[in-house]
Amino acid sequence: MGVLDRFEKGVERFFSAAFAKAFRSEVKPVEIASAIRREMDDRAAPVSRGRTVVPNEFTVELSNADHQQVTDFGADALADEMVDVATEHAASQRYSFVGPVEVHFIEDEALSTGRFTVRSATRRGAVAPATAAKPSSRHPIIDIDGERYLLTGPVTVIGRGSEADVVVDDTGVSRRHLEIKVTPAGVIATDLGSTNGSYVEGHRIDAATLVDGNTITVGRTKIMFWTGADPDDDGG
Repeated sequence: MGVLDRFEKGVERFFSAAFAKAFRSEVKPVEIASAIRREMDDRAAPVSRGRTVVPNEFTVELSNADHQQVTDFGADALADEMVDVATEHAASQRYSFVGPVEVHFIEDEALSTGRFTVRSATRRGAVAPATAAKPSSRHPIIDIDGERYLLTGPVTVIGRGSEADVVVDDTGVSRRHLEIKVTPAGVIATDLGSTNGSYVEGHRIDAATLVDGNTITVGRTKIMFWTGADPDDDGG
């Protein structure tokens, strides 16, 4: 309960600061955030040992009046914050996503002011178990061809096959090529018996502990690794 309590208080503090003066809808952002979190919990599906998949697309249905308020305030900005909420909840519960996290707001004329519903779906995409557009100081990041993946799951498999968490379109990459495991002792990259091998800073590895700024090569694909600080920030 400690984690959940901290989650609620953190969300309330954020939204009270960012939205309180401007957001006058009957539906409060903290209520939507809590509903998204509950939807994830209710639909969590264990798919393998140590991996539980949750929905990654959320549609929030609002009354006409509440939808107008959200639109006037800035639906995109609110959606971005809800994506962050979902990503952080996935990290705290060790959930995995199979596609990018998206939140959309739509109108439902049948709903009265102050009432809303959240519908969810699980849709696969070429992303890590949990992904966000913005870096987080608490989670490592990999960058593949300009796409950034926030690694909130304990294990991320990179490969060419559809069963991989991060699908790489490279014929030199095996279907399950490389595993990246986040542990208390560090982030460990392990080759999964691939045909062409995995390389860290040009050295072929069976397993290696990654450090900030490492380059991993699988096939013809280069993967940049950061410990979680924004790689665009040169102020380190």
